Amino acid sequence: MERFTISIDDDLARDFDAWIAARGYDNRSEAIRDVLRAHLAQVREREDADGLCVANLSYVYNHHERDLSERLASLQHDHHELHMATTHVHLDHEQCIETVMLRGPASAVRRFADTITAERGVHHGQLNVVMARKAEPGGHDHAHHHPHSHDD
Repeated sequence: MERFTISIDDDLARDFDAWIAARGYDNRSEAIRDVLRAHLAQVREREDADGLCVANLSYVYNHHERDLSERLASLQHDHHELHMATTHVHLDHEQCIETVMLRGPASAVRRFADTITAERGVHHGQLNVVMARKAEPGGHDHAHHHPHSHDD
């Protein structure tokens, strides 16, 4: 592991230490590593818009909105190549939350998320993108199960 020293002003150090404590880090090094990883992931995403990512799209919507549940399901079917799973929870008599796990080119995932959150009746949409590295050819030994494929 490489070590390096940084100097920061007292106010920034106090703010950073408060941030570290609020999140439960044991030390500054762990926090710095996570901050750097998050920042570098954002840089990679901006530089490689078509790079592979995994993402979580969560949104709250009014299930009484006319045909909204059907429109959302149809959009997920239309983009099945990005869609991995959906969790649906009833929050109250009117509101539901869905969390959709996605995988694919970052630009396509963002377009899909924008399409979903732009639907009338969808509120509080949030997309969390994590850039993923492509596996080297032959670099893994596990099977991939495709529910729509047939081994006849």
